Amino acid sequence: MISPWDRWYSTSCCLCCHVRTGTIILGIWYMLINAVVLLILLSALNDPVQYHYHLTSSDLGTDLDVMDDANMCIAAAISLLMILICGMATYGAYKQHAAWIIPFFCYQIFDFALNTLVAISVIVYPNTIQDYLQQLPGTFPYKEDLMSTNNMCLVLAVLLFVGCILAFKAYLIACVWNCYRYVSGRSTTEVLVYVTTNDTTVLLPPYEEVVTMPPKDPPPQYVSA
Repeated sequence: MISPWDRWYSTSCCLCCHVRTGTIILGIWYMLINAVVLLILLSALNDPVQYHYHLTSSDLGTDLDVMDDANMCIAAAISLLMILICGMATYGAYKQHAAWIIPFFCYQIFDFALNTLVAISVIVYPNTIQDYLQQLPGTFPYKEDLMSTNNMCLVLAVLLFVGCILAFKAYLIACVWNCYRYVSGRSTTEVLVYVTTNDTTVLLPPYEEVVTMPPKDPPPQYVSA
C-alpha cells in the first residue's frame, strides 16, 4: 500500500524543473526580498527624517521614538535571520545536505500557520474587516467604495484572496519537502551502494546468523605412538 507521503512525492515542480532547482531559486528569491527589506530598514534607522517612520508627540500625544527604534532593530534582526535561513536552504539544496533545508522548511510551516490563523479570524470575526478599513488613512484609494461594500462580499473576497495565498504557499512547502526527501534519499542510496560494492562487507555473514550459529566441534586430535 502506497503511503500518502509517497503518493504526493515528485522530483519536479513548476515549469518542469527539478525540486533542487526550485528550492535553490526559492531560497535566492527569499534572500533578495529580505535583503531589500533589511536595506530599507537600515536606511530608515540611519536617516529617520527622510523615511518618516517616527511618530512625533504632536500626532499621538506621546513620544514613541524609542519604541520605533526598537521595532526597527527587531525587524532588521528578523530580516538578517531570514537571510541566514534562506542561505542555508540554498546551500543545502546545492550541496545536497538535507539537514540545512530543515530551518527553511520550518519557517514555511510557521508562515503557513499564521496565514491560516488570519483566515480563521476573518471567518470568526467578520467585522474586523470594516474596523481595519476605518483605520486606513483618508488618502487610501477606493476607501469609500470599500466601506460601502456589503460586509459579506468583503469577507468572501478576503477569504478567496487568503485561500489563493495558502494554496500557493502549500505548493511551495511541498516543493521544499520533496527536495528534502530527494536529497536525504540520495545520501542513503550512496551509502548502500558503497556497502554493497565493498567485497569484504559482502563476504561477511549477517550478524544474526553468526549469533545463532551453533559452535563447531573441535577437530579430532591424533596422538602419535
